Amino acid sequence: MINKNENFIIEILTFWDKLNREQQELILNNAIYKPYKKGENIHGINNECAGILLIKSGELRIYILSEDGREITLYRLDEGETCVLSASCILKNITFDVFIDAEKDCEVILINPAIFQKICDENIYAENFSYKKTMERFSDVMWAMQQILFMSFDKRLAIFLLDEASKSGNDSIPLTHEQIAKYVGSAREVVSRMLKYFETEGIVQLYRGGLKIVDKKKLKNLI
Repeated sequence: MINKNENFIIEILTFWDKLNREQQELILNNAIYKPYKKGENIHGINNECAGILLIKSGELRIYILSEDGREITLYRLDEGETCVLSASCILKNITFDVFIDAEKDCEVILINPAIFQKICDENIYAENFSYKKTMERFSDVMWAMQQILFMSFDKRLAIFLLDEASKSGNDSIPLTHEQIAKYVGSAREVVSRMLKYFETEGIVQLYRGGLKIVDKKKLKNLI
């Protein structure tokens, strides 16, 4: 049993009080704590089913690969969130390959996928939790696809930069052009050209390893 992480598991699994003691013990005895270093792959490369991921700290990036090997970010998850696509082996009708990398040094709790499936089969509240998390994530996936398919790139990039600034509370965004390209599902060269255009328009200021938004009003006008 991983006593030091028990409170975290109970807090994240909102159906905990709907489980009987046997089911609670089953989860605790089949959950492990695991740290990951920034850039480490958690799921996808070896097609192994990692299980349900509960994020104690750090950030995960969930993405797919295009036929030409380009990474298309579907969404990112932060501390206190749950990743269910890492257990795609137990989710019906998930037929595409999903990759998960640690964007920062992370601490996660992994719950054995077979055990989690057993609990969901026995308990309607656990099953509803699983479906709810899956639907939330597919909403993120559909938003990402909508942006890529139907939105001009300058608008996509503007939305991304504003979201990053809002999330961090800082107008300085310490991301390279390569990282931004992965997040918005484009090529680095395309990102670099658009950021250079933004700079000439007085919207951003570029610096080595990142950029700063200097005119949010102009950036918002692009949306």
